[in-house]
Amino acid sequence: MKLNKLLVLATVTAMLGGVAAGCANNNPQQAGGGDNKAPAQELRINLTAEPPALDSSIATTNPAFTIMNAINEGLYRLDKDGKPQPALAKDMPKISADGLVYTITLRDGLTWADGSPLKASDFEFAYKRTLDPTTKAKYATMLAWIKGGAALTAAKPEEIEAKKAAVGVKAIDDKTLEITLERPIAFFTDQLSMPIFFPQKPDFVKAQGDKFGADADKVIGAGPFKLESWNHQQQLVMVKNDKYWDAANVKLNKVTVNVVKEASTSLNMYETNQVDLTELKGDQYAMYKDKPDLTLKKEFVTSYVMYETKKFPAFANAKVRQALGMAIDRTALNEVVLGGSSIPSTGLIPGTVSDGNKQEFRKVAGDAQPKFDAAKAKQLLDEGLKELNMTSLPTFKLTSDDTDISKKTIEFIQAQWKQNLGVSVEGEPLPFALRVEKMQKNDFQALIALWGADYNDPMTFLDMWLSDNKSFNYMEYSNKAYDDLVKAADKETDLAKRSKMLVDAEKVLMADTPLSPLYFRTRPYAKKTNVDGLILPAMSKEWELKWTSIK
Repeated sequence: MKLNKLLVLATVTAMLGGVAAGCANNNPQQAGGGDNKAPAQELRINLTAEPPALDSSIATTNPAFTIMNAINEGLYRLDKDGKPQPALAKDMPKISADGLVYTITLRDGLTWADGSPLKASDFEFAYKRTLDPTTKAKYATMLAWIKGGAALTAAKPEEIEAKKAAVGVKAIDDKTLEITLERPIAFFTDQLSMPIFFPQKPDFVKAQGDKFGADADKVIGAGPFKLESWNHQQQLVMVKNDKYWDAANVKLNKVTVNVVKEASTSLNMYETNQVDLTELKGDQYAMYKDKPDLTLKKEFVTSYVMYETKKFPAFANAKVRQALGMAIDRTALNEVVLGGSSIPSTGLIPGTVSDGNKQEFRKVAGDAQPKFDAAKAKQLLDEGLKELNMTSLPTFKLTSDDTDISKKTIEFIQAQWKQNLGVSVEGEPLPFALRVEKMQKNDFQALIALWGADYNDPMTFLDMWLSDNKSFNYMEYSNKAYDDLVKAADKETDLAKRSKMLVDAEKVLMADTPLSPLYFRTRPYAKKTNVDGLILPAMSKEWELKWTSIK
């Protein structure tokens, strides 16, 4: 077995080639050059993907959440321990005894970045805009926890205004917001820190129309920074917002975010002192393993392959899907492509996510995902093809992002499926925004994606695949047994029973294999040692800059 494993690693490595550790230095200033050092309280960061529109109602991606979290703010902001702290809210919410009504008081003197007053009604406007079905907000399902929210998302055009009026979010006065939920949500205060719950300035949003969030002059926030410029696919520049309520404690004056897809280019920029923070890819991790620059971002994030059962009919057969998942050596993927930085998946839900009952989900659930087994995978594929009256699996496309690591992941999986199953796959690497667009339109056959938790509970990974979840069930999966377990858990108030239902739901999902998890992501970064107070959150965002300074 050990010899076979080494042969697999050697074969795949040869097929992929190595990850470049650097590239030609196009900057005349060499590493350590004085002119390349960042000015005092200026931070320079590389980001691998262009954020789509910075509209807190429609955003669904980490790059967008990250930038919006810097230029705007919610009622609460998560600290370095992932705990909510009062932000635009003056203090923690007053919650009714039945857990349904949240009364929240805003701070005195809040303003938008342009100096205009920020009011409780700006939250009411934002939440109702997100729930309005004409907005087509993917994350409206999260606001549907608010009383009347689900009814508004399902409203017919002639019903929308009446349904809006019935939604349980109300500005009592300019400084007091009242939110009424359909049922108690234990982690709702944490949720209020997410961009989907950020305020929006009504007259500004209406003036921008469908261009809201698309350019630097079409966004406005009330956060620590302002978006000064946005050169699409290249760079975003943020500057300190002197109108921010806590501006005195924001140390950075300027943040430059470069969109750099190539790992070698990104590391070269770091090593020539053009940036202060960059993600390390592949074997770059090993290069920095013993350096003080290395910083690990431990995330609640899972990477997986999704199978679109309606776009590629053969994927409707469970044995075909199971074969594809079982034919991928996840340990080899982690070692060869990721440089050993992440954790091979053992289910859909990452290791340290809570089970909702004060225990770690993976410790309770154990290994739910079938282990790599090339022989068993080939047997399952043959059985599945026989059931489909097919002699071979037609060529299909495997879609992902066009970053270095994403392309190498496609190549790795292509090699595994060819070697272990005799299946030919066409790789389709796409720019991030286009990949997301195709995914959201169900316009793919097989697609590599990642999902990061929105809150510390298994439900954030499981309710996506309900038959009636039109927002996130991109593979159009349907399984009544799975639906019943997830929906029962959603209503269950006994936390031990709820945990058991969620464990069982994941088992159903992993046995049915509408998706094949690949790894639980841990991301290594190179960070200059004079960068202090930078937070790399486990959920939703790439980084948090409010408390960052340059020493």
